[in-house]
Amino acid sequence: MSRRFLFVLGSARAEGNTELLARRAAEQLPGDVEQRWIHLAEQPLPGFVDLRHDSDHVRPPSDTATGRLLDATLAATDIVIASPLYWYSVSSLTKTYLDHWSGWLRTPGVDFKATMAGRILWGVAALADEEPSVADPYVGTLNNSAAYLGMRFGGVLLGNGSKPGDVLKDTGALTRAKTFFAQDAPLARFPHRTA
Repeated sequence: MSRRFLFVLGSARAEGNTELLARRAAEQLPGDVEQRWIHLAEQPLPGFVDLRHDSDHVRPPSDTATGRLLDATLAATDIVIASPLYWYSVSSLTKTYLDHWSGWLRTPGVDFKATMAGRILWGVAALADEEPSVADPYVGTLNNSAAYLGMRFGGVLLGNGSKPGDVLKDTGALTRAKTFFAQDAPLARFPHRTA
């Protein structure tokens, strides 16, 4: 299977630091790797309603934002969550996207969990803090989501930046971006199951 990357941009700002860093990393992908970029702010998803026990689930129509994003997610071999660090985790736009995964798990004919198993989840984030450990909740959100679905996890590429364009001054992040998608992506594990 040839690789198909889906870049899910979760920033409220177009061409922000997170997107700039993600694009720098994507520039290193081979030319035959398909890339699809979706700005969640431009195609907002409806708020997620948990209907696990209340109703039947139906597949969202492909002509809706939810249906288009579901189709793009199912088609991807690699999903890149490119969300800035907002209050130490993913943005609200990104969290809504991940919440919709819960509904897709119960959508007849989708077999979301089995389809996602073995695929790779990556993260890219810009943060204003110099200390990378403040992003631990962000990394945990993505790692645990990948572990639940039996996905591989490539980690999170972190860069420093607050004002637009700041991340382009973070030479360490730009260096890491050159090899980020070439690194090994092991099977994700919940922290309490890694021992």
